[in-house]
Amino acid sequence: MPKRTSTNDASTAGGKRQKTGTSQAKRAKTTASKKGTQKVAQRKPVSESDDVASVSKSSAQSKSYPKEIDPKTNKEQDASDIKFTAKLPTRNKKGELIFEGTPDFRPNMTPKEVMQAGSFGGTYFRPIKSSITGKSYSGVWKELPKDWLEGLNIGKQVSSSVYDEKVNTYKVKCGGSLEMWESSGWIHKQDPYGWFQWYCRFYQGRRTADDDRQIGRWLRCAGVQGRWRNNLITKCVKSNSSYDNHTISPVVRQTLQHWGYKLTKEDYEAYAKKLKRKGVA
Repeated sequence: MPKRTSTNDASTAGGKRQKTGTSQAKRAKTTASKKGTQKVAQRKPVSESDDVASVSKSSAQSKSYPKEIDPKTNKEQDASDIKFTAKLPTRNKKGELIFEGTPDFRPNMTPKEVMQAGSFGGTYFRPIKSSITGKSYSGVWKELPKDWLEGLNIGKQVSSSVYDEKVNTYKVKCGGSLEMWESSGWIHKQDPYGWFQWYCRFYQGRRTADDDRQIGRWLRCAGVQGRWRNNLITKCVKSNSSYDNHTISPVVRQTLQHWGYKLTKEDYEAYAKKLKRKGVA
């Protein structure tokens, strides 16, 4: 295999460095060296006002999709690229994430926070065979920013093939199987693992035609009128418990966490007032 030619060498491809001894050659070498060390500017998150602050460092413009496994060789093939074009989100005083252009989509947990808290029984990014794409996937977690995985046991908390409820924040099992999600028509080809995979990519700046559908799913689950968010608040009100009493419906709490949401005092009080006006107490 031919040696890789340094961009700092003032030479021709495959040839030896030419010694001219002239000032012109020195200037060429200096210019080439500067070009070789020049850094590429990265996109930075921009706050919309003084009330919001960035929640993540800027990321690269593109990353690799999960590598597909060649069924003949059982080896990973080259990956495609994910393009990140949108700004990283900001966070308002309520702790909600603000994504430019999607005012109703306001989760309050980042993908990193969801994983670091303990989620999916440690199995979300396990190897799978997708019936939607007809392909197998492995090592999907490698596309995530390294700091998202800091301190986690990958084999136990990220890519395990065996669901362990002890990994979860609320120590309960929740959620359906991949096969159930696929048969329900909720999984699309671009994100064969499902909603949370979409969220990881959307958070980092990818934008696709499927975003409206996925945001709609979140709104119906954890939005202001979301089924499971308001289900949890109703249970707290009926039991005369505080919003953060984890003994009240831990399964729903874990489910909401998987959708990037944790019940807050402010959200609880806002909906509890509506319930009490209706005589629910």
